[in-house]
Amino acid sequence: MRAWRVSRLGEPAEVMQLEDVAVPEPGPNQVQVRVRAAAGNFPDVLLCRGEYQVSPELPFTPGVELCGEVTAVGSAVTGLAQGDRVIGPAALPSGAYAEQALMEAAVTFPAPEGLDDTEAASFCIAYQTGWFALHRRAALRPGETVLVHAAAGGVGSAAVQLAKAAGATVVGVVGGPDKAEVARALGADVVVDRHTEDFVAVVKEVTEGRGADVVYDPVGGDTYRRSTKCIAFEGRIVIVGFAGGEIQQAALNHALVKNYSILGLHWGLYNSKDPSAVRRCHEDLSALAAERSVAPLVSERLRLDEVADGLQRLADGTTVGRVALVGAMPT
Repeated sequence: MRAWRVSRLGEPAEVMQLEDVAVPEPGPNQVQVRVRAAAGNFPDVLLCRGEYQVSPELPFTPGVELCGEVTAVGSAVTGLAQGDRVIGPAALPSGAYAEQALMEAAVTFPAPEGLDDTEAASFCIAYQTGWFALHRRAALRPGETVLVHAAAGGVGSAAVQLAKAAGATVVGVVGGPDKAEVARALGADVVVDRHTEDFVAVVKEVTEGRGADVVYDPVGGDTYRRSTKCIAFEGRIVIVGFAGGEIQQAALNHALVKNYSILGLHWGLYNSKDPSAVRRCHEDLSALAAERSVAPLVSERLRLDEVADGLQRLADGTTVGRVALVGAMPT
């Protein structure tokens, strides 16, 4: 089969090579799938650079998330069968940027029927992350105001839709007019172009000086520091990632004086610590997808040979909406 391989670390366009490799065989608790579609995610950029929490041995195939059709199951797998249409994380080093991949059965879920393959491939990680951040960590309540950074990106776009579905008012921060249009299409009530506007001032104006109840921050660095200037009394800042490249230091005296909470979220940890919560979350998200309250906004559908270029543009911050690989069996 054909698969993208990373044999040295660096920028995706420089280190990813499309090669012919053997089809991976599933372990006892894994399933083998034909890749119907695969999502572009920032963790894939970090994997190529060697900066992700998980560092597979070289060489490996990136692609952390997919929609696939089960072609074989491991000897200990129950509840999954050949022909099932499924979504979930890929089992590295046999990632999703290939014609076939492996998945761990425990975190393989039925693909929501209301989503096409590229939407389904982009659904699991971003929307699970958003759901756990907003509901499990921040305990979002209807009527609250949520400030979403990188609102047109992968996890940010999911957070916008999920916050709206929960009855919140959403202020989305983006970089540029094209991304602003995406954030509006996703349902953000107020959109801030950080290139021309100060989100701190906008949040204070929208909330009549009270501040945002919840801040969803996948960017970090100065974005986090400035968010502390517009956080409400008893507000919650959820740290989702550091796409801006800087891991900030939190001024805990400021959190004490202003009475807000700083919450971390590592969604992948729930897969080992509380897998039943992940499955319940998938059921809730699938119900939202069935009524089209949430759905990934896929702006680009790439052929397999276009993946490295697309992932590099994601790394450079020039993509708008979600980018997805269309596999050999698109719907």
